[in-house]
Amino acid sequence: MGKVILTCGKICSGKSYYSNAIRESLNAVIISPDEATYELINNEQGEFYDIFSERLNKYLTKKVGEIAKAGANVIFDRGLWTRKEREQIVKYYKDNDIECEIHYVCVDDKTWKQNIDERNKRIKDGNGGSDFYLDDGLMKKLESMWEEPLEEEIDVWYHCDRNNEITNKY
Repeated sequence: MGKVILTCGKICSGKSYYSNAIRESLNAVIISPDEATYELINNEQGEFYDIFSERLNKYLTKKVGEIAKAGANVIFDRGLWTRKEREQIVKYYKDNDIECEIHYVCVDDKTWKQNIDERNKRIKDGNGGSDFYLDDGLMKKLESMWEEPLEEEIDVWYHCDRNNEITNKY
C-alpha cells in the first residue's frame, strides 16, 4: 500500500515547489486541486467557486485514498488551511487504513510577500499557468481563513526560503 503526503501551508508558501522536489524520492504522483480547478473551470472565480472547490476536494480526497490503497505514493498538494480540515482528512485516511503524513511548508513573511508579488507578475505577463491573481480583497479573505498548525499536527516541517532552499525541521 502507498502512503499519502498531505501538504499544508498558506497560498504561495512553496507547497507545489516542495511537492515537486520530493516527488521522485518518494516515487509519488502529485494530485493538485489547483491544477484540476484550472483544467475544469479555468479558474473562473465566482459564487459557485467555493461550492465547486468543496466538492472537488471531497472527490480528490477519496481518489487519493484509492490510489494509495492501490500501492502508489501520493502527494496531495492541497493546503489544509484550517485545523478542522487537517483533523478531518487525517481521520478519513486513518479510518480507511491509509497511511498519511502532514508536511507543513512554512515560509517567513518577507519571502511570502515576494512569492505573491512574483506570482501576480507571472499572471500579468501571461505565464501564470494554473495560478490565479491574488488581489488585496482575496488576500484578506485567504489570510482570515489560515490557521497556523500546532506542532503535534505536523509530521514533517519544512521551511522554504527565498532561494527555494528547503530545510527540514523534524
